[in-house]
Amino acid sequence: MTDVAELGLHEAAEASTFLAGRRPQEILRWAVERFGAEVTMACSFGGPTGMVLLDMAATEKLDLSVFYLDTDFLFQETHQLIQMVKTRYGIAPIGYRSRWSIAQQEESFGVALWEMDPDLCCSLRKVEPNGRALEGKRAWIAGLRRDQSASRREVQIVEWDPKFELLKINPLIDWTEAQVWDYIAQNDVPYNALHEQGYPSIGCSNCTRAVKAGEDMRAGRWAAFDKTECGIHLPDQYETITLPFVTEQLR
Repeated sequence: MTDVAELGLHEAAEASTFLAGRRPQEILRWAVERFGAEVTMACSFGGPTGMVLLDMAATEKLDLSVFYLDTDFLFQETHQLIQMVKTRYGIAPIGYRSRWSIAQQEESFGVALWEMDPDLCCSLRKVEPNGRALEGKRAWIAGLRRDQSASRREVQIVEWDPKFELLKINPLIDWTEAQVWDYIAQNDVPYNALHEQGYPSIGCSNCTRAVKAGEDMRAGRWAAFDKTECGIHLPDQYETITLPFVTEQLR
């Protein structure tokens, strides 16, 4: 473990203890006051949690940049929501796209890479762009909740992110899906129209389906594979092997 990682783990533990029991709005304000321009917030525009955080930040009038990942495969409803947010809140979320066009990806790795190697596809179109969005930052804010999936049960308010080597702040870890939707209803927060069509978790159009009755809320993501995360929130993933080759290709 590097000295930077050790310091990050210590800072995350101290911050989580300090912020325990605080309202999400207080956690957001703490993040902005502590890190200033060196903190940014991710919003996928495909999940209700991100919309709650965005609304809270706007309501609190926090000077906080917002970014999203434009994978080139987002649903039309997702793009429509981004436009709604620009109008409603007067902000301009920054979109980060893959360094690889769809044509370049197909030429190098084959057509429909997501059907052959979804981890690599996510690495190219999500993980690497997310890393660029975090360049020069000391912390980022994400919409992780403990009730979202088994892999997120141990999420902390503030964590050291070993993948991107900075702090990750999760203001809504203890909220339930019901609490999220109560907030949206009470505050008239815009949300992705696909939520009303059986899509509780929305990613790329080629890797997301509606969920069936009784299924986990993320069961519609990469349904044909034993995969529930794109890799952004996992410390070790396939891209650690693949990306050095990809980087060489881009030179």
